[in-house]
Amino acid sequence: MARYRVDPPQLRPDALFLTDGGLETTLIFLDGIDLPEFAACELLRSADGRATLLGYYERFARLAAGYSAGFILDTATWRANPDWTDRLGYSDADFVEVNRAAIDLAVAIRDQWDGPSTPVVISGVVGPRGDGYRPDRRRTVDEARRYHSRQLEIFADSEVDVVGALTMNYVDEALGIALAARDAEVPVMISFTVETDGRLADGTELGEAITAVDRATDGYPLHYMVNCAHPDHLADDLDADLAADAPWLWRLRGYRANSSRQSHAELDESTELDDGDPVELGEQMRHLRHVLPALTVVGGCCGTDFRHIDQIARACA
Repeated sequence: MARYRVDPPQLRPDALFLTDGGLETTLIFLDGIDLPEFAACELLRSADGRATLLGYYERFARLAAGYSAGFILDTATWRANPDWTDRLGYSDADFVEVNRAAIDLAVAIRDQWDGPSTPVVISGVVGPRGDGYRPDRRRTVDEARRYHSRQLEIFADSEVDVVGALTMNYVDEALGIALAARDAEVPVMISFTVETDGRLADGTELGEAITAVDRATDGYPLHYMVNCAHPDHLADDLDADLAADAPWLWRLRGYRANSSRQSHAELDESTELDDGDPVELGEQMRHLRHVLPALTVVGGCCGTDFRHIDQIARACA
C-alpha cells in the first residue's frame, strides 16, 4: 500500500527532498537512446529498457540517501496519457500495462532505499495533454478533468503516494487534474512551468495560478511546484510577493530547475544540450531555499543530470 498518503514527509518544515534530473534529456542526449515522442514510458515495454530506468533512478536514490535526504521518485509516465500513447500505437491494454509497470518499478526502488531518515515518496507523474512548452490547444477544466481521470484512477488504486502533475502551462488543465485527483481520492501536487518572465505561457502570474487552483478546489492539492524553468526565470515577479509575504508562497514547496537559461521556444529549436553550470545551479537552488519560506523539494528538469543534482544536494543539505 502507499506509505505516505497520510502525513506526507515532504510537508514537514525541516524536510529536504531531492528529485532526479532531466530523465528524457539524459536518456536522449547523454545515453543516446531514441525516445519517440519524448516518451520514457517506451522503455517500460522491454526488459532492457526497464533495466536502464532502474539504473537511472537508483543512482539518484543512492545520492539522496548519502545526504540523508528524502527522495521524490517520479514514475516514467509523463507521456503515458491517452493522446500520447495513441501516437505511440498503444492499445487500451498497453496504456494500463505501461502505467502499472512504471509503478511496479518505482515500488521496487522504494523498497530498497526507503528509510526513517530517507523517505522515498512515489509520485505518479501526469504530463500535459498537449505540448509542455506551449498550450497549443487549450482544454476546459471539465475536459481536462475527464481526460486525465483514466490515468489518475490507475494511480489511486496503487502504491503511488501522490500524483505529480508536471509542466502545467495554463490554469484550466491544472485545475482539471486537481479535481480529477479529488474525485479519485488520491493526493496531488501541481507543478507549473514558467517562461523567462516568471509567468505561465498565457501571461498568468505564478501566484495567481496557484491561488486560482486553491480557490476552486478548497485547497485540495498537497502543494505546488515549479519545473522546467531556470531559477533566474522566477525572479521577475517574486520580490514584491516576498516583501508582502504573499500566502501563495507558503504553498510553493518544490522547484525542479532547467540547467539552461534559454526560453522554452529556444529549447524547442535546440539540437544540442545546454547543460549550464552545475555548481552555479546548486548555489542558485540554495538561494531559493533561503528566500522561499516553504521550499522542501529541490531537483532538476531538462538538461540536468547526476552532476547537477549532486551540486544541488551539496549546496542545500
